[in-house]
Amino acid sequence: MSTDNDQIAEARDRLLAERAEVLVEIEALVNRLETKGDYELGEGDPMIYQWELNLALRERAQQHLAEIEEALQQLDMGIYGRCERCGKPIEPERLAVLSHTTVCSQCAQRRR
Repeated sequence: MSTDNDQIAEARDRLLAERAEVLVEIEALVNRLETKGDYELGEGDPMIYQWELNLALRERAQQHLAEIEEALQQLDMGIYGRCERCGKPIEPERLAVLSHTTVCSQCAQRRR
């Protein structure tokens, strides 16, 4: 049976590994965005579509990174794993899959 300290260490390790993956993803997307090239309005080049897709993916990855950073701060404050809506503990299975989540599964379902 693991102690609270073990669970906190495991959560931190998961979050740090996830953060490292997202940082690599962001760097790759930034590199792709830098190769946009010169396009004039109305040319309809398919590369513009790819550039806009990469831009959207980068923005999503940056949001994910912010959520991970917030979860790490919550860990440091001792409030990680508590639902921000109802205050109950977030299910360990949910945290194992969505380590940066801030709501329990019941509150997430009500949010929809």
